[in-house]
Amino acid sequence: MIKQIPNLFTLLNLVFGCLAIIFIFRSDGNDILGISGISLIYAGTFIFASAVVDFLDGFVARLFKATSEMGAQLDSLADAVSFGVAPGMIIYKLIETFTFPGQEAQSGFINWPAIPALLIPCAAVWRLAKFNLDKEQTYYFKGLPSPAAGITIASLPLIQLGKTGFLEPESALYILYVVIIIISWLMVCNIPLISLKFKSKSLKDNIDKIILVIIALIAVLLLKWVAVPVILVAYIIVSLILNPKKQAIKK
Repeated sequence: MIKQIPNLFTLLNLVFGCLAIIFIFRSDGNDILGISGISLIYAGTFIFASAVVDFLDGFVARLFKATSEMGAQLDSLADAVSFGVAPGMIIYKLIETFTFPGQEAQSGFINWPAIPALLIPCAAVWRLAKFNLDKEQTYYFKGLPSPAAGITIASLPLIQLGKTGFLEPESALYILYVVIIIISWLMVCNIPLISLKFKSKSLKDNIDKIILVIIALIAVLLLKWVAVPVILVAYIIVSLILNPKKQAIKK
């Protein structure tokens, strides 16, 4: 039974992802800076919760020495929902909100301008399948991990709530389409990115992660929710500079 504890964490990840989707399409009649209701804020929060649980299930699995192929498959399936479908639906709902300002889309009506948002779950599933088949990604990632992509998208309603005004009616659709293209491409590309797991207690082996932690802490203190996309950019830049693929080959 103890060996199933990590799998229960994984299923909790899935539950949070499903709750996020429920909140995304829940209409509460409120309006926050162009966002259709505070429900998207709750949805984003649940995606962040999924990311926390996703991190913990691996930690718990190693703690109880309960890693298994079953756990790996469950993890990917849960991630597909929490960091693929749910973030894609956040983008869909945001586009829908700016396509139909001040009103809900008609029931059963497909909002065609929002269809590109479905690239997010497609890219996430592609990336997860590639990860499961590629043993090199034990040491570094090829492309953006789906949790990082999901968290970045989940931060958008929270950033908007902070009154940054980055989503304005006249430019929102263009910004959201750019987000879709960039995030989807980053997930399916083969750019070597730093694995965020600490493999040893050696300072030298983890210098890349320590740099990212320092950047993340400073960004959060100064920028609040805007820190999330800033940390993503920093993550990619640090990865390009340090090239984790070369570091893995040397080891």
